[in-house]
Amino acid sequence: MKIISYNVNGIRAALKKGFIDWLQQADPDVICLQEIKANEDQLDLSVFTEAGYPYTYWYSAQKKGYSGVAVVSKTEPKHIEYGTGIDYMDYEGRNLRVDFDGISVMSLYLPSGTNIERLDLKLKYMADFAAYTQTLIKTHPKLVICGDYNICHKAIDIHDPVRNKKVSGFLPVEREWMSGFIESGFIDSFRHFNTDPDQYSWWSYRANARANNKGWRLDYAMVSKPLASQLERAIILSEAKHSDHCPIVVDIKVS
Repeated sequence: MKIISYNVNGIRAALKKGFIDWLQQADPDVICLQEIKANEDQLDLSVFTEAGYPYTYWYSAQKKGYSGVAVVSKTEPKHIEYGTGIDYMDYEGRNLRVDFDGISVMSLYLPSGTNIERLDLKLKYMADFAAYTQTLIKTHPKLVICGDYNICHKAIDIHDPVRNKKVSGFLPVEREWMSGFIESGFIDSFRHFNTDPDQYSWWSYRANARANNKGWRLDYAMVSKPLASQLERAIILSEAKHSDHCPIVVDIKVS
């Protein structure tokens, strides 16, 4: 199963930039989208069906034009889980899970901590989400949590770790949470295969950051440990440019 995760920073804008043509070329079995910024009734879903993806699931924020996640699939899942059941998370449309035979895939959009109020929310979300996943993996042990975590885990994951050490996304408390999350039963699939520096998935629109590769690795495909032997590949598709993020890929052998 080829799984792609992509923060599109507005699916309607991405569609205008050739997203469907790119999707057909990339040819994932499942694609997890974040920051869709649209409700289902604002989209022409026939473009996905015509591209070979008839199963589309959208979980939008209650606030229009904000946040939201989606999962688009070639094959029909056995079950779709909208949200976590935790009200403040679900109000912003940040979690959507689809279950197939032998594997479950979640699209996650973890909040950013752009100010003190939002940072407090982010830290609460992180704690509650970690607890939620520990319950979830008991019933869904083969789990992939794809998405924009809005955290760089280690210094290798950010272009300037020294000057960004007090910036949300690279705060010690966020990085420690990420370490704890991995230790609780997950594998950072990209780092499982690739230990090279200068590998990023987000770049600011300012100061020509993308052209100069001054980026952050904020997007992850976290794979639960029971899937470890089935991991085949994990890469970053930095050439795709429909957003300030780029897509990431994980390939998993599913029997």
